[in-house]
Amino acid sequence: MKSLLKYIKEYKKESILAPLFKMLEASFELMVPLVMASIIDRGIANHDTAQIIRMGLVLVLLAAVGLISAVTAQYFSARAAVGFATKLRTALFAHIQSLSYTELDTIGTSTLITRMTSDVNQLQNGVNLTLRLLLRSPFIVFGAMIMAFTVDVKAALIFVVAIPLLSIVVFGIMIASIPLYKKVQTALDKILGRTRENLAGARVIRAFCNEESETADFEEENELLLDTQVFVGKISAAMNPVTYIIINIALVVLLWTGAVRVDNGIITQGAVVALVNYMSQILVELVKMANLIIQLTKALASAKRVESIFAITSSMKSGTLDNHDIDVMKEGEENAAIIFDHVCLTYSGGGDESLTDIDFAVNKGETVGIIGGTGSGKTSVVNLIPRFYDATKGRVIVDGFNVKDYEISALRAKIGIVPQKAVLFKGTIRENLLWGNENASDEDIENALRISQAKEFVDTKEGRLDFMTAQGGKNLSGGQKQRLTIARAIVRHPQILILDDSASALDFATDAKLRAAIKGMGNDMTVIIVSQRAASIQYADKIVVMDDGAVAGIGTHEELLADNQIYQEIYYSQFPDKKAKTAN
Repeated sequence: MKSLLKYIKEYKKESILAPLFKMLEASFELMVPLVMASIIDRGIANHDTAQIIRMGLVLVLLAAVGLISAVTAQYFSARAAVGFATKLRTALFAHIQSLSYTELDTIGTSTLITRMTSDVNQLQNGVNLTLRLLLRSPFIVFGAMIMAFTVDVKAALIFVVAIPLLSIVVFGIMIASIPLYKKVQTALDKILGRTRENLAGARVIRAFCNEESETADFEEENELLLDTQVFVGKISAAMNPVTYIIINIALVVLLWTGAVRVDNGIITQGAVVALVNYMSQILVELVKMANLIIQLTKALASAKRVESIFAITSSMKSGTLDNHDIDVMKEGEENAAIIFDHVCLTYSGGGDESLTDIDFAVNKGETVGIIGGTGSGKTSVVNLIPRFYDATKGRVIVDGFNVKDYEISALRAKIGIVPQKAVLFKGTIRENLLWGNENASDEDIENALRISQAKEFVDTKEGRLDFMTAQGGKNLSGGQKQRLTIARAIVRHPQILILDDSASALDFATDAKLRAAIKGMGNDMTVIIVSQRAASIQYADKIVVMDDGAVAGIGTHEELLADNQIYQEIYYSQFPDKKAKTAN
């Protein structure tokens, strides 16, 4: 929790004023029983109406000042808590963005979402209640005990016994419930993960008629969360009745003792009422304290979970090379845009190597196709170029420099990548394309739309570039989303364009137009096309055939078709008529 307190530093004033105003309210509250004692002993006992009115006005004044103090304290505590949560959430989001794919894969999306939402909200509530009650409740408890001693020492000894007993109950339940709240949050992670999977894959689940199976699995995990919450809830719920039992026993003893001492003329009736009021105040504050302890327990459990994310550092360290350094002495071939130098890759927790001894070069201005079966490592290869993952062996060289020597932002500024899954964000088409280049002009955008073959459908949309896309591009077809993501990469004016199976939803004619338009851009941009369709890469300058994480062949379409068995199998499976002609 200590490491998270730095996010409240900007709210020092609010963090000080909130408990101060609460203490001021508590001070006025502690005076109320004495005023009541005065009304009973002097006003009612002596039939002094003026005294009753005067003390009544004092009570109204104390209530008014207490209310103002409470509202002011609430304002400052809410301001501090919300500000703290805002800064913490911002810092957490920025930290998550700094993590590499390796860490993100290990942690899991559902866990990160829970940390950003539920856990931060728990911390916000914890800070709010802490500023309001952490000092106020103990102040009233011990203040009431001290005030009781000023009324009658012997009767006040009951407070000395009751308060430690209550403290043992409160803190004992807190210690027992802290680890259980951690389990609740962990179970919530699982529920969130299951929910996210089901919502994202709703169409697949329905297509395979697996609704009942998924519902049963969800109910099982939901029951686990319910059982855990009910169990810890029972422990926490025991706090109120146990504290009430102790307080009520103390009240009975207090009334009995007070009655005896009043009968003996040692104390007045007003003094007994004051003592009972102080005991009631202690009861109310200890109930508040109990609820505060429960909330703090949740907040502390959430704090440790948030801290665990901050404790994870990216395994990918940024280099120092920026784009102004590219004219210095280079490694490798002068004409090579990308060199894979005996590269191997093992994913975290993956066991065996996913890529083994990848060794080839891509020259500037070349169009290179990468083809292979599912799971052959095509995407893994191109993910090494922008450093989404780091090679575990060997080197990946871009423009003569090891990618690990680049500043990550400088390296990725050179590259336009279109991932396998077309992802668009809620906003206009223009806003989505400006992700590629925030300084792009409308002319740049129109040119990118033309090259990506997206212009034909954008022209039909109401508002064209101002057409609003839904979250994830749900109001567009698969092919339309792919073409817009390609346009987003092109508007970046990249030196290296990577199309990772990004035309799979396009028909052959549109795919051919897209490739022709990219080739006709007339610059020295290096293009890497990853595809399972031979038609998409057969006209590339060079084709790399992948098989089981290794390079199974490199050459042109004609060369590979002549002597590479894997390429032959892929090509002829897609063009069986060509195989028949060859056989004849």
